[in-house]
Amino acid sequence: METEVPVEELPNLPRLSWLVRRCEEYKEEYGDCRSIKSQFHQYFIHGETQDCKQWQTDYVQCMKYRDTKDLEALISVIESEKERRRQRLQGHYANDVWEKRDSPPEDWNKPLPDYLQKDEELSFLSRKTKDQQEGKDDTSGSMCTIS
Repeated sequence: METEVPVEELPNLPRLSWLVRRCEEYKEEYGDCRSIKSQFHQYFIHGETQDCKQWQTDYVQCMKYRDTKDLEALISVIESEKERRRQRLQGHYANDVWEKRDSPPEDWNKPLPDYLQKDEELSFLSRKTKDQQEGKDDTSGSMCTIS
């Protein structure tokens, strides 16, 4: 993903400056958000059309940063991106069904149960792999391709 802020400038700029997209992407997102197709989708999913003004505001602020290197404009876009990310991950953080863990289970790589090993031995992929290893792979015949 390209960013508006060059990588070599990141150490001298506010934290999370890498979140800022290319300015043109904000304009494209605004156009997409305002399209008939998107508005129909928004109405279908949310019961109302969404406010697209933030995309336009981000575009204006991004262009201001590009043209004048105004740090307040950059910080405004960073805050908007942080809010967008927070909303996108809200379901993940609110999920209390699964217990989050810090490391994989100790037996994560134990052998499969016998019935799964048997199923694997009978699978098409396993048979083809075995045929290839034994040199029985016959690809000279006709092959059916659906396109």
